Amino acid sequence: MTRLEDLHPPAAVRGILPDQVVTVVSVQWFGSEALELTYKGPSGRVANELLYRHDEPRLQVVEHGRPWSFDGDGHLFRLVSEAHRIRLAHLFDPVLAVHTSLVEPLPHQITAVYEVMLPRQPLRFLLADDPGAGKTIMAGLLIKELIVRGDLQRCLVVCPGSLAEQWQDELYRRFQLPFEILTNDKLEAARTGNWFLENNLVIARLDKLSRNEDVQHKLQVPDCRWDLVVCDEAHKLSATFFGGEVKYTKRYHLGQLLSGLTRHFLLMTATPHNGKEEDFQLFLALLDGDRFEGRFRDGVHQVEISDLMRRMVKENLLKFDGTPLFPERIAKTVPYKLSDAEARLYREVTDEALKAFLDPNNSTAPPSYDEVASRLQVTTGGVKTLIHRLRKRYTALLREEVGRTVSDPAEIDEEIHALCEALIASEGRLGP
Repeated sequence: MTRLEDLHPPAAVRGILPDQVVTVVSVQWFGSEALELTYKGPSGRVANELLYRHDEPRLQVVEHGRPWSFDGDGHLFRLVSEAHRIRLAHLFDPVLAVHTSLVEPLPHQITAVYEVMLPRQPLRFLLADDPGAGKTIMAGLLIKELIVRGDLQRCLVVCPGSLAEQWQDELYRRFQLPFEILTNDKLEAARTGNWFLENNLVIARLDKLSRNEDVQHKLQVPDCRWDLVVCDEAHKLSATFFGGEVKYTKRYHLGQLLSGLTRHFLLMTATPHNGKEEDFQLFLALLDGDRFEGRFRDGVHQVEISDLMRRMVKENLLKFDGTPLFPERIAKTVPYKLSDAEARLYREVTDEALKAFLDPNNSTAPPSYDEVASRLQVTTGGVKTLIHRLRKRYTALLREEVGRTVSDPAEIDEEIHALCEALIASEGRLGP
């Protein structure tokens, strides 16, 4: 235990200021039980304090005349140094998220995360690879890599309602990321009144956010900004040109809101383009409103989008050994021969369709030949299914009716067969 007699210049003393070491400047005694200590704090400020014998237990001389005594807690020092080493681990392992996750990424997933998305600061990007490319894996790798590099603390994933649990399971099982799903119960039970402020890793359903204005107001509070927002099935955030004006949807307005609340914004969809260039420009305006501002004009708005979007089709996806990830898709027409009944039905339906097509009194627009053919195919399959269902149903009814007068099962089947033969002979074709 340090005694008052041990306090003399230029000793370093702990216990005068909370969690700080001070340097003794001078000591003036008052009798043998008290003294006035003049000391200099870490900031250079000089102050004094009266000390008595009962203050001795809280005092500790670090080292006489030396401010660096190296007598601190070695375990705590190792813990801090290890945390600092982990924080800088990405400088030594460029694919750290891959090695610390339960995934076996494919070449196109690694290039998407480490060559395309991570170098972009800030990230405003559309990932539009074909279905089956593993866009969820790419998003998980991006999230974990940004966390490791200290660039992400708060992340919001917006997805259709049916995919929320799948996202939560994949992110936790493969990347050990404990995301919470937004629900009404959690919103009402929030201690601060704003559940988003209490959780840093959140999964929210798309329509829950787009249709609920109260939830959107909570997203817009000043302290509720996000480091990364990921939108799955982003083609649902749509707006269209119709009748010379833009038709905005609630989902599109949500996309505009989220775009302004985050530094990194990632859209993911396998169908980014619906065939209308003006609608596609509105979609890309969620990523860069300045570049895609204004109404699209064909021949005038030709914008390079390679820095905003990546799309890889299944034919271009390869394994590490260079073999295709998916088998080759081969489309061909397989001919088949109609039975007599099917051919008769085909001719009858075709004749009826042609009559309607050529009828001059028909005020509705006649269908095209392709439409007639496609409807005929559906009709053929539907009629066939209907015949099987009716046969099963009425056979059961006949069995029940005949069974009231005939007890032998063999005789019941013979009676039903005779009735069916008589019905076919009397009709000869499908009735109306």
